[in-house]
Amino acid sequence: MREDSQEQLEQPEQAKQPDLYTRATAAADFIRAKIQLTPSIGIILGSGLGNFASQVDSPYVIPYSEIPNWPLSTVAGHSGKLVLGHIAGVPVAVMQGRVHAYEGYAMEQVTFPTRVLGLLGCKTLIVTNAAGGIRPTIPQGSLVAISDHINLTGTNAALGPNEPRFAVIPGAGQRFFDMSTAYSPKLRSLAQAEAAKQQIPLSEGVYIAVLGPSFETPAEIRAFRTLGADLVGMSTVHEVIVARHMGIEVLGISLVTNMAAGVTGETIHHEEVMEIGRRVEAQFTSLLVALIPQLI
Repeated sequence: MREDSQEQLEQPEQAKQPDLYTRATAAADFIRAKIQLTPSIGIILGSGLGNFASQVDSPYVIPYSEIPNWPLSTVAGHSGKLVLGHIAGVPVAVMQGRVHAYEGYAMEQVTFPTRVLGLLGCKTLIVTNAAGGIRPTIPQGSLVAISDHINLTGTNAALGPNEPRFAVIPGAGQRFFDMSTAYSPKLRSLAQAEAAKQQIPLSEGVYIAVLGPSFETPAEIRAFRTLGADLVGMSTVHEVIVARHMGIEVLGISLVTNMAAGVTGETIHHEEVMEIGRRVEAQFTSLLVALIPQLI
């Protein structure tokens, strides 16, 4: 049989596969059936920050493995659970861990949970990560409010057919959408004010995303510094792209768990990332718990 004829025979079967919106809706419906809660804020916890989920009052925990179509975390420090409940009276959906493209997931899968959070009702997303510090004035252990990002992963999560049904506000869900305020200045200002109130240092910085999983070379870090980056990591930007496509406001917070390659000359280890996360956990928790009621 000719190859093109074989492809024609296979197309009807491929066409039966549910589209992204249908798969995300199935996941959202499954979650709604478990708990009658409409979260207004979604929180994605990065490496070493997963314990923040313990702040959720009367939590309802759903392992990712139980949610239809939801990708499973494979990285240490990402426990892979969705925690629903309230923090300071605000209904929230907290993701203990995320998946990354370097695990072998397509960008559509990496951002699938963000799509579901929007369908559940989240109008605000707090996205966190562990990052390498490029700017020497941001020391290890610092919390940094992300002011902007540079996407050097080589792809974009909005690739493919546009799906306007994901819009959470009027005018969102467009094929071409604005990213000039990807990280909300208003939310960032609230975070800065709360951090100052608690005497927690919170600088601002530009986050540059690479594909990973290898840490960056010293030459790459020098190049990133020239580009204007203050932080480097392997996550976040695609979740933010998808959130902005949907019309979700974003607050990004990085924890500088290590200085990037070549800044200090020291070798980088994932275990160090986890340890710094545990060390800064109290500050991070205190800041977010007080901030969450201000974001709605």
